[in-house]
Amino acid sequence: MAEKQVRRRKSPEVADREALEHFETALSEGRHWFTALLEAVALWCAPEEDVGERHYRYLIDGEAFDWLLLAERLTEAIDGGVSPSEREALLFFDRPPLELADGEFKRLIGPAKYRAHLNFLYGVVVEEALQLAVEEEVHKERRARVWDNSGSLDDAVFERVYAKGRQELLSQFREERSRPQGDSIYLDELRQFTYWLFKYRLRRCDGARVASD
Repeated sequence: MAEKQVRRRKSPEVADREALEHFETALSEGRHWFTALLEAVALWCAPEEDVGERHYRYLIDGEAFDWLLLAERLTEAIDGGVSPSEREALLFFDRPPLELADGEFKRLIGPAKYRAHLNFLYGVVVEEALQLAVEEEVHKERRARVWDNSGSLDDAVFERVYAKGRQELLSQFREERSRPQGDSIYLDELRQFTYWLFKYRLRRCDGARVASD
């Protein structure tokens, strides 16, 4: 009991340093880097951090966990022990180097992080896929027309999915978060915006439409 209480008092910095140490130790013992990585993910605490000039946001709105971004951070911090080709396949194509048994991924990263991972999967990854599917739909329709192909493709997609234009929704998102308006958007903000759009769509659309999407 006393040991558990001591663990609860650890600062995120200490816990995250221990997560990295656990990863390094497991690799030095000859364990496969992927399972060692998932165990380190389970130990990690910080929802975001700055490393050098880069900002890493692992948790969006306290709900959606981008575990692959944390995997990138952890594997970058390790000198050797991780196959470069396997790392690239995982980070860029979401292809893990090991086939895990049903429930093993959830067990290794922990139930709380797994639920947050599902939030990211549906709220960011699937939402991006929905936008892409509608974009392809709009492209096909425009190719079939001889006239009237003017107008922003982004706005056409957003009007169809969210019933408002992209810039209008982006301005609303930034206003809610007290962020400066502007034309450019970085990847970190784009992912937050996409997750915001997912929740916006769930609030605004009827259940049958959401299920259809």
